[in-house]
Amino acid sequence: MKFDYTKTSTKDFEDIQGMNIFQRAEAFQGYLDYLDNNGFLNYLLKADSGCNSEVELAETKHIKNGSYISFVCNDYLGFTQHPKIKEVVKSAIDQFGTGAGASPLIGGYFDYHKQVEDKISKFFKKPEGSTIIYTTGYTANSASLLGLLKKQDIAIVDMAVHASIYEGLTGTNSKRFLHNDTESLERILSRSQDEYQTKIVIIDGVYSQDGDIAKLKEIIEITHHYGGLILVDDAHGIGVLGKTGRGAMELFNVLDKVDIITGTFSKTFGNVGGYLVADPSIVTYLKYQSRQYAFSASAPATVLGVAKAIDLIDEEPHWQKQLWDNINYFKQGLQNIGLTIGATESAIIPVKIGDTYKNSETAKLLLENGIYTNPIMYPAVSLKDSRIRMSLMATHTKDQLDKALNVFDYISKKLELA
Repeated sequence: MKFDYTKTSTKDFEDIQGMNIFQRAEAFQGYLDYLDNNGFLNYLLKADSGCNSEVELAETKHIKNGSYISFVCNDYLGFTQHPKIKEVVKSAIDQFGTGAGASPLIGGYFDYHKQVEDKISKFFKKPEGSTIIYTTGYTANSASLLGLLKKQDIAIVDMAVHASIYEGLTGTNSKRFLHNDTESLERILSRSQDEYQTKIVIIDGVYSQDGDIAKLKEIIEITHHYGGLILVDDAHGIGVLGKTGRGAMELFNVLDKVDIITGTFSKTFGNVGGYLVADPSIVTYLKYQSRQYAFSASAPATVLGVAKAIDLIDEEPHWQKQLWDNINYFKQGLQNIGLTIGATESAIIPVKIGDTYKNSETAKLLLENGIYTNPIMYPAVSLKDSRIRMSLMATHTKDQLDKALNVFDYISKKLELA
């Protein structure tokens, strides 16, 4: 089978009829070679320094090794490099070692797990026992939903939720409502009112591609009116939104009205893992019924850094303020150039290009000029909605932001983006 690589995407290689796994892999390699030969392979670039507002990238066919201003990291407050968190992590390793050695149920549950659970529960103003932690943010969604929802239940999800949510719905019924569309949601809820044992509406607090915020108050009110539960994945809102960094739920003063909260450690908390916060009875149930939790080795002691990160959100609020100074400055700069950034209200800033080829060229030119970004295309977004997705950090300097804006201005004129 021959492919026109100018008109294909990664999705075209998921399941090719008549090809075994080696043939599919070979066909996919052809697509990667096409991207690489044209300087469009902006994925799996090797960094030789840690997550930061500037990183050292290794040399490739198209870029030189050296420092690049980075907009690819979701470490919004810069906590992966915070010296107080590093000290806590070093001390935790000295005390507990580098691995847990077992799953939580059979010997892999340690004092540091309990500390992190309790800290998260308190952070969200919930009682002790309200939190379960996972080794990835992805499985905090997928494994929890697989454990909770069965054939007699239904999940009603915003069409823009994360892929981890969709994977968690393979064992239950599901319906999608139009993004942030309360009328679409209400139609589905009214038709599903008496058909299922459990109805759960699932949304993001902040959506990962457009950076826009859920209509939390309206969605919660409608969901509870029809007897449903509400799950909010606020991975991109925690530490960024709300007066004290409790996310979109704090921003709209609905923290006490959300039935289940999920999130990740890999963004504001500067670590690896994820969590679910719910009624303690649900959390206990998941600790025995969620297969990923019960049959995977638990997190190592490095996760104790999360507890310190939570402390610092309250102790050092200037990081959140600095982040918002950067967000507002950068957004205004992009708009002054004439670029389209959509409805973002968070630290996620998409520059919407639309045309797939121009999007790839933009990412290529950014890299060539020292700016490391993520080109996002189908199937992550719709075919005509390609964009350069950027994450702002509190640790970006004005000089770094200005350099990026100058490069965007140059590219915009060269490719006629505005």
